[in-house]
Amino acid sequence: MNFNEINQFIGDKFNNKKFISLHEPVFIGNEKKYLNECIDSTYVSSVGPFVNKFENLLQDITGVKKAIPVVNGTSGIQVALNLVGVKKNDEVITQALTFVATVNAIAYNNAHPIFLDVDIDTMGLSSNSVSDFLDKYGELRDDGCYNKSTGRRISACLPMHTFGFPVHLDELIKVCKLWKIPIVEDAAESLGSLYKGKPTGTFGEVGVYSFNGNKIITTGGGGVIVTNNIKLGDRAKFLTTTAKEHHQYEFIHNELGYNFRMPNINAALGCAQLEQLPLFLEYKAKLANEYAVFFENRGIKFRKETENTKANYWLMCLELESKKDRDLFLEQTNNSGIMTRPIWQLMFRLPMYENCQKDSQKNAIFLEQRIVNIPSGFANK
Repeated sequence: MNFNEINQFIGDKFNNKKFISLHEPVFIGNEKKYLNECIDSTYVSSVGPFVNKFENLLQDITGVKKAIPVVNGTSGIQVALNLVGVKKNDEVITQALTFVATVNAIAYNNAHPIFLDVDIDTMGLSSNSVSDFLDKYGELRDDGCYNKSTGRRISACLPMHTFGFPVHLDELIKVCKLWKIPIVEDAAESLGSLYKGKPTGTFGEVGVYSFNGNKIITTGGGGVIVTNNIKLGDRAKFLTTTAKEHHQYEFIHNELGYNFRMPNINAALGCAQLEQLPLFLEYKAKLANEYAVFFENRGIKFRKETENTKANYWLMCLELESKKDRDLFLEQTNNSGIMTRPIWQLMFRLPMYENCQKDSQKNAIFLEQRIVNIPSGFANK
């Protein structure tokens, strides 16, 4: 690898800044205007017109019937799992190749993750791995699917669209339907990504997006629960607003709820960001294409969207030949002021999840040793 060429190409894309980050936010729209309006109104907390506007914008963009903004994506997944019936000591099928928030949300429900392998092409949960596992360990009963090896109910499947690349949803939906397991989509990284022309996050019973500061659009901190099930959507809003019954002045709470409602001031920022989402997506697709051409000419694999999908290219990534090449790439670029990073450490390597049930993880281990994220923000902004 010619690191002088690589560093020069990336440097030129990002105005040769002294330090080039992976993905910093860009504020070139109505952000300051809306924030000032929010501050002037004094409605900066969990009640205000921007929260409602943000809900409506998200419903229009994703085509869902209900969008419920929350304080972050992790809390959104926590509540989404609750909505589909995940209870204490249940199990949730997910992937070990993910950010820790995916799995923490399962643990917050006092449930247990089952780590199954990913597909090489999408880096997301493999329907074949799920099918193989359930053929071996699954048992259908009147009240759902159970794990014969643990005796626990498998109450949800939680795929994650890694870096904005959609998983093979048709196949996964087919398997989960057969075994009567509801799907909750961790779409935290994939706002703007499409699977067969339809937004990710809208295929399962519930989906969740994140708007953290490094995401494709940001509210500073925030997330949203989306669903086409109006009943579940209404319950999501109820649970995330402290389970408070509607009343003109009385405080009535009849079950355990969460103080997870997105503040109006965060939603104000988010509204301005959502207005620019098409521009952001267009720009990132252009940058991805330029990266693909550059690295292809140098024999390095740039990760591209799969057939019948459109990725948002949130974090762009390379697949190196070996862990040795990966480590050298990380060292050389970071020493030159270009932020690159490896994919996450697999979840079963973490002490709190090391005893969880898992399959061979062949593909996840392969990717863990080779994938590198490269600067993916808005170059030359």
